[in-house]
Amino acid sequence: MNVTASMVKEVREKSGAGMLDCKKALVSANGDIKKAIETLREKGLAAAAKKAGRIAAEGIVTSYIHGGRIGVLVEINSETDFVAKNQEFQEFARDVAMQVAASNPKFVSIDEIPAEEINKEREILRKQALNEGKPEKIVDKMVEGRIGKYHKEVCLLEQAFVKDPDITIGHLLNEKIAKIGEKLSIRRFARFEVGEGLEKREENFAEEVAKQIAK
Repeated sequence: MNVTASMVKEVREKSGAGMLDCKKALVSANGDIKKAIETLREKGLAAAAKKAGRIAAEGIVTSYIHGGRIGVLVEINSETDFVAKNQEFQEFARDVAMQVAASNPKFVSIDEIPAEEINKEREILRKQALNEGKPEKIVDKMVEGRIGKYHKEVCLLEQAFVKDPDITIGHLLNEKIAKIGEKLSIRRFARFEVGEGLEKREENFAEEVAKQIAK
């Protein structure tokens, strides 16, 4: 099958890989764009795994403010200061900050979730399943499935990327590692929302009107 420039462009935009790699993947996939993207992502995972043991102590702290009401700080690490100044690296950091603002994760990865919190969540989900009348023999499988959904809610790396829901932040990170050629890591983040944690005053409109009339 003839691989066109538009096909290469589409694969490049969706995978983040180089033009030549995209063309090779399309040729090997006989023009199947979806298969070519999957191949490139698999290669990205392999490349990321090779760099996992390296030390990433450089990087940047970047911020994202949404509408003056939500603010995020994230620390993204790289192996060298040179990469930390790279525009693509900085755009990735901003995308991560935007993701935190939009999806409000509690942890970077599954490994950060305290064991007691996971155990408590499992217990709650198990009781929910039993209260729904599910058979005991399938409850455990249901609980594990729902724990997977819980991970996607609270863990940044497990969340679907807001700009491309077909991939997770973890996949996006691995693609950037493969493309940039250094170990990168999302170390930590902080999210602030106006009024969060404060007791908000609730007005009873009928009572307020009555008070005004009585004056």
